[in-house]
Amino acid sequence: MRNFLAGVLFAVLLLLVGALAYLRMGFAEVRADISPTRWEKALMFSAVHASVRRHAPELPNPVPPTDQNLIAGGRIYLNECSGCHGTPGKPGMPQELNPPIPQFPEDGTSYSEAQIFWIAKHGIRLSGMFVNGLWDSDEKLWTVAAYIKRIKSLPPNVESQLATPESQK
Repeated sequence: MRNFLAGVLFAVLLLLVGALAYLRMGFAEVRADISPTRWEKALMFSAVHASVRRHAPELPNPVPPTDQNLIAGGRIYLNECSGCHGTPGKPGMPQELNPPIPQFPEDGTSYSEAQIFWIAKHGIRLSGMFVNGLWDSDEKLWTVAAYIKRIKSLPPNVESQLATPESQK
């Protein structure tokens, strides 16, 4: 039994040293103009989701999802978020980025409103999702979080208001 445990420990140590050597010797591809490997995407996706679940406190959204608030959140989204995250029928940034940028109008989100708020406030390191909490109020971030959470199931009144440019009102 002792030899078996020593063998397992040696194998784990060898894998760790091999992984470190792979990274330190520059074999890991870091170019942004080629797609990441499937395992890279899976690893980053699960790491980001696990970290958000761990660090974002589950708080209730203080901004109620009224039509007026969802319209306000939609306007914020269209003005500040849609360039990367897309609008209905029009994708945002290219999906070659790692982790890929969520396309909310097409895919929705599995994050809670509190998690969306936390991501918008704190950003995601090394992903392009910057820290909005430096200049946007918590109320504004909660308002857009309410909209993003419901982006796939908005009331018809909200959808029609957002489809009409503000200059035509």
